[in-house]
Parts: sequence; C-alpha cells; structure tokens
Amino acid sequence: MNDIQRLPTRAEVAESDTWDLSRLYTSDEDWENAFGQWESRLDGYEAFRGKLAESPTLLAECLAFDSELDRLGERLGNYAYLRTTEDQANSHYQRMIGRFQNVATRAGEASSYIRPEILAIDEVQWAALIDAPELAPYRLLLERLVRYRPHTLTGREEELLAMQGEMAGATSKIFRQLHDADLKFGFVENEQGEKVELTPSTFSQLLISPEREVRKNAFHQFYQQFTAHENSLSAILCGSIQKDVYYARARGYASARDKALFADKVPASVYDNLIASVRKNLPALHGYYDLRRRKMNLDAIHHYDTYVPILSDLEVEHSWDQAVDVVCESLQPLGTEYCETLRQGLSGRWCDRYPNQGKQSGAFSYGTYDGDPYIMMNYKPRVLNDVFTLAHEAGHSMHSYFSSQHQPFEYYNYTIFVAEVASTFNEQLLTQHLRSQATDDRQKAYLLNNEIDDIRGTIIRQTMFAEFEKITHEMCEAGEPLTVDAFKSVYHGLLQDYFGPEFVIDDELSLECLRIPHFYRAFYVYKYATGLSAAIALSQRVLQGGDQELNDYLAFLKGGCSQYPLDLLRDAGVDLEQPEPVDTALRHFASLVDELESLL
Repeated sequence: MNDIQRLPTRAEVAESDTWDLSRLYTSDEDWENAFGQWESRLDGYEAFRGKLAESPTLLAECLAFDSELDRLGERLGNYAYLRTTEDQANSHYQRMIGRFQNVATRAGEASSYIRPEILAIDEVQWAALIDAPELAPYRLLLERLVRYRPHTLTGREEELLAMQGEMAGATSKIFRQLHDADLKFGFVENEQGEKVELTPSTFSQLLISPEREVRKNAFHQFYQQFTAHENSLSAILCGSIQKDVYYARARGYASARDKALFADKVPASVYDNLIASVRKNLPALHGYYDLRRRKMNLDAIHHYDTYVPILSDLEVEHSWDQAVDVVCESLQPLGTEYCETLRQGLSGRWCDRYPNQGKQSGAFSYGTYDGDPYIMMNYKPRVLNDVFTLAHEAGHSMHSYFSSQHQPFEYYNYTIFVAEVASTFNEQLLTQHLRSQATDDRQKAYLLNNEIDDIRGTIIRQTMFAEFEKITHEMCEAGEPLTVDAFKSVYHGLLQDYFGPEFVIDDELSLECLRIPHFYRAFYVYKYATGLSAAIALSQRVLQGGDQELNDYLAFLKGGCSQYPLDLLRDAGVDLEQPEPVDTALRHFASLVDELESLL
C-alpha cells in the first residue's frame, strides 16, 4: 500500500521551526490591550483639524501624533497579518485582522483631512513654513506630499475614499482565501510511489520531479480546480483591475499604471523599455527552450518540462541548517555585521520554516520597525530553488534590518522597487559561490541551468506578467469587458510570444493568469525584473571592487526611503532610467545559454 504524505497541522509544528513574534506582542492578550489603546486614541486627530496652517509647531505636533499612531498601527497590523498566514483557516486570526483593518480604515478617515489641509496652504505661506526648525524631521515627507497636489481631492472626498479601505482590499483577500484555503487539489503520486497532497506549495516541488508523468499529472490535476472556478476567479481579477482604474480616475491620473508609478517617481519609459528589451531578446529564450527539449530527449516541450533541472538525476539536498550555512558563506563579501546578524536570525526564529495545513503558500519577508525582519518560508530540502528563495528573502530582511537601524520610522520603510534589488543581489552572490565550489562539469552545468532559470523566471517571466497587467488595465480603461475569455485570449497570446513557436501550450496554461497572486495588487511584478537587472550590475560591482563599492551598496541598504528609488540606485552605482542594465542582463542570459550548451 502506498504511503500518503499529509502536511502537519499548525499545532503539530515544532516551536523551533516557527517565527517568534514576541518582539511585536508576547501574546494575543498583549495585542488586544495595545489594540484598545490604539483605537481609543483616534479621536486625538480632531485636536488638529482646521489648524495645520496656523503655525509650524501645530503642524509638527500633528505629524508627530500621526507618525506615532502609524507606528503603533503598523505593529498591530504586522502581528495580526503574520498570524493569519500561519493557518488561513484559523477564524480567530481572520477576525483579528478584520478588526484591525476596520480600525485602520477609521484611522484613515480620521486623518484624511491632513493631506488636503496641508495642500491648501498657499505657496507663500508654505515657503515660510517648510523652513521652520520644528518641521526639519518631516521636511522630506512634506516635500513628497506636495507632489500629490494635483491628485488630492477635497476634505470630504478624501474622507469618502478613506472609508473604502476595507472594500478596496476585498478582491485580494477573496483570492487568497479561495486559493490557499478553499481550493482542494487532491493527491498525486510522486516518483517514489508515495501519494502527496497537492497544494500551491507542493505543486512547485512536483514540477521538478525527474519523472515526466509525475509532472504532467500534477500540472493537469492542479489546473482542474482553476478550470472549475475560472468564472469566479475571472470575476475576482476583473474586480481588482476595476478597483485600480477607479482610484486612478478618482485622483486624476492618466492611467492606473501612471498612478502606480507615481509614488516611486518612476517614468513610464522604465516600464516600456523593460518590455521592449525583453521582447528584443526573446530569441535567446526560445533557443534555451529548444536546448532544454533536446537535452531532455523530448519530442515536444510543455510548461511542466521547464522547471525540472535538465540534469535531473543530479541530486541536490540541503537541510535547513545546511541552507543557512551556504547562504551565509556566499554573502561573506558583504562583511561581518551583515553575515553574523543574518546567521543569528536564520538559525534563531526570524523564520517560519516549513509548510503546514492552511499556511499561506510561497515565501515572503516582512520587515518591521519594532520587531524582527520576519521570513515566511515553505522550505523543502530537496528543492534547490528554496535555498535561493531563502537567500532572496534574507536580502529583504537584511535590507529591513539596516534601514530600521539607520533611519527614523518615517523613512525606514523602503519601497518595493529597491527591495527587489537587495533580494536578487543575494541570489547573484549565492550563484557565484555555488559555481565556484562545483567540482565537475555536471555540477557546473546544473548550477548554470539554475542561474538561467532564475533570470528566465525573474526578468523574462515577470516582464510577461507586467505586459499582461499593462494590457488588461488598458482594456478596462478603454471600456472593454474583462471576461474569462478575454483574460485567456490575452494571456494565450503572450504565452505564444514569450515561449516561442516550437513550444506546446496546453489549454489550461491560459488560466495561469487567474492564479498569480501579484495580479491582485497590480504593477508590482516589473520591479522583480528591473531589480534583478540592477542586482546583476551591483553584485559585479561589489565583487570586482573594493571598500568604496561595498560601502556604496551598504549605504543603499541603510537608505530606507530617504531618497527616491532611482536616486538610491544611482548612488549605489546603477542607472535604471537607461536601457543598458536590462540589455546587459539579457546579454548575460544569452551567454549563459551558450555556455550551458557547451557543457552539455
């Protein structure tokens, strides 16, 4: 009789394998006490209403009060959210996050007058106010706020938008509940003849099985659930896109994409240049798929053939402790403080390590100002990509660590745009380290294959996703209905372009667009692609440079959001307003493909 592998319940997971949230709150009761205090202080906003133009002292007091409540709210929200990810079927924590979101929406309503009041101050009075010493800690914050003058509404209109906070987050929440908790994918048999529970987490492991029948069965069985729920999922994604378009129009942006890029002061040319560069270099990707098909002895290549290593008989396994060792060893060029701090966190309890029933799929880093820079993993020892994922999330967490150590609360929370540089930088160093340790051509080819797939997944695949987001938002803005057939048609066209004419696209793959979590918070994924492009350049700069190049990079990590992201990166040594970083990364990809073919 075949063995059946089931995920443990949350209660069955060893405490040492879970994160320690006690630096946030020691218990749910501790959280409840702080939550009550936070809620009771919301009325304090009224003391400043209508008075912000009276004096710099009053304005500074209001900003200090708002910052203090933001910091408390962030701490409460971090704890509640992290608890929900442990087991998304846990109704206690679902209620906790719901209560938090409700009060956070009320806090947004109570403070919604601040922005329009500040922006109503005339330019002459503003010029005198901004130089007041009391406002020095908030000068950058205020200067950034003024940029939003054309997109800020009246006080009542801002209050109405703030009241929509919970509703605005509904589509993403519904998708997560359906995808991670309610959809049941059944069991599949792995290459050892064991029955494995098929989940969003185990799906990735089954796709690297050396047995093609296992991969194929997992793929088709997994997508059966998306076929069965395609109309519901399509409606959820449509609602998410409509929300984006609504808020862009309400605030007077030319498009939803322009609104998304505005905060980081990223010109649309960065986004468009990325798509153009990747499309220009697609022949190298198509050549790689043909190489993969030939070396795997396949008559035709399918999507479920693209994740398994070409040398699939070369076993690579890392326990958690071994993964921590190899990640920390690879990051030695970043110095003692970086590596010792990271090792202590990864060996300790920064991380929630392994899958359990109901746990959120995937991985993330969750930086906090008052707690640790937590990491969610669904670590699997036999998946080399999970070692890279750990290095990736460690990059985020150390970015959070340095930023919180060197910036005040108002400026510690770096943007996603630069976050993806810090994470993929670590992956580059890990790749270099592992390749330097390889002892024969097969090991070198295995690692080379992994690096190619990393660039393929992070630059090229994410650019395809970015193009999908651009097209579907433009369709919505033009009044075209976003039906399930429309989504499938757009996505199928992109699949044909990006995978090439010789690639077999299974019908179900057109439904992939309904299961990508980032699509439910759009215009995020392009930052993966620009991030890795910058990381390739910066890692080479650090590895080939000296103290100055390292200090430039560490200064970038310590910068938080004290500058706009493109400025932070320019100071670190790379200019993403130019197409060269992306073109260089894709030329590197093409050279890696050539090198792999020579080794195989």
